Amino acid sequence: MKNGQYEEAIKQFEQAVEDEVNVGDAYRGIGIARWETENYEGARDAFQKALDADTESSFTGIIYNFLGSCELKLGNPESAQNYFQLGIGLKGNSAKLDQEMKYNQIVAFEQLGDWESAKARLAEYVAEYPEDANALKEQQFLETR
Repeated sequence: MKNGQYEEAIKQFEQAVEDEVNVGDAYRGIGIARWETENYEGARDAFQKALDADTESSFTGIIYNFLGSCELKLGNPESAQNYFQLGIGLKGNSAKLDQEMKYNQIVAFEQLGDWESAKARLAEYVAEYPEDANALKEQQFLETR
């Protein structure tokens, strides 16, 4: 997968699933490879299976972020919102991952057309992460809504 050979990586991860070796990690790998090939439905399905196989993984927050991002790509912002909410603050998350999911929640509100919630969340986000230049630009954009 590191070399961009995603189809080959998927085959190897599927073999691991079949052999019942690190099933949660294998499904996570399938999900990442499918994400990289823009197969968001396939990625979403694989990430869900990864969660089903291993809910105690240190990668759970990452999986929720991927699930939410897949849902955004597939035009399901309400479902995305739920995944981001489930992922924020989980044990094992990096500060950067939590920040990304908080920002993604704002994007989901925007896709829903819920401008007031997006503005409110963005104000909280900017207060917590004032160095994020993209968020400041987004805040200016939302003021026009």
